[in-house]
Amino acid sequence: MIAPHDNGDQVNENDVIAASARMQPVYSIVAPVFNEEETLPHFYTRMIQVMDAVGEPFELILINDGSSDGTFRLMRELHAQDSRVRVIDFSRNFGHQIAISAGLDYAQGKAVVIIDSDLQDPPEVIPELIARWKDGAEVVYAQRKNRAGETPFKLLTATLFYRLIDRITSIHIPRNVGDFRLLDRSVVDTLVTMHEHHRFMRGLSAWVGFRQEAVAYDRQERYAGTTKYPLSKMLRFSMDAITSFSHLPLKLATTLGFILALISLIGILLAIFLRLVTGAIAGQASTLILVLFLGGIQLIFLGIIGEYLGRIYDEVRARPLYIVHHALGFSQPEPDAKKSVPLD
Repeated sequence: MIAPHDNGDQVNENDVIAASARMQPVYSIVAPVFNEEETLPHFYTRMIQVMDAVGEPFELILINDGSSDGTFRLMRELHAQDSRVRVIDFSRNFGHQIAISAGLDYAQGKAVVIIDSDLQDPPEVIPELIARWKDGAEVVYAQRKNRAGETPFKLLTATLFYRLIDRITSIHIPRNVGDFRLLDRSVVDTLVTMHEHHRFMRGLSAWVGFRQEAVAYDRQERYAGTTKYPLSKMLRFSMDAITSFSHLPLKLATTLGFILALISLIGILLAIFLRLVTGAIAGQASTLILVLFLGGIQLIFLGIIGEYLGRIYDEVRARPLYIVHHALGFSQPEPDAKKSVPLD
């Protein structure tokens, strides 16, 4: 929260905030929030200090992704205290990537900064992102040099994931890069036209192109609370990334099918030869093992095909990406097919 001042200072500060809120923001800060009751006040304080030092109008868009603690209450208090804070409250948890998409839909700034609210990505890096943007970059992504507080398993799996996604996709997704980045308005206007449900935002921002540059930084430990990405969510996130940008798993099914068919043909010829020479074919156990192996391969690839079909089914249903329960501080018309309630 903003520290209290004496009455005269408070009036002046309120006047400045109100005047800034009425101006068209140059920067929109988009921050998904999920059960961050302990962290949110500290995130707000550091973010306001950084953006006030930048000295240009901004808005801070907080997306409540179905939090079950007091997060939304704190959001309302921050909005009542500082009109530059705008709040999107989902009707339920729709996921981190969808929350980012909602923030982009509502953002009005000429440049949009995406940042997590757990303070692992330090707001103090934002001025450097802005400097690169002012020099002409249209996508400025923050690239991690060090990742404090993360387990060796998390670091290993992240490294393997980025290497895999780099090899099997046709686009270059930089390694050691999360969603912390700055996007020019032209990039945001392109991204908001994409309504696919299973989203990998860092992949989409690489896919659209434009001039992209990196800013190196040290990722910090989570300020409080626990990670919102356990292993199960990481696996689902990885699957969304792979199926969104690569058809290689489907191609592997075809390739492996041809290989197994060739092996089977050789086996048939060998069986005929042994039958003619020895009069019998031994090895029922090996035959059963081979049948079970082929059955397992078939089931695996049926599952892979099912993953792609499930995503097609989600797109065909054309349900909205998210449903907004409350929207505080916005005055623009609601984005098409995204919301179910009027603005508060």
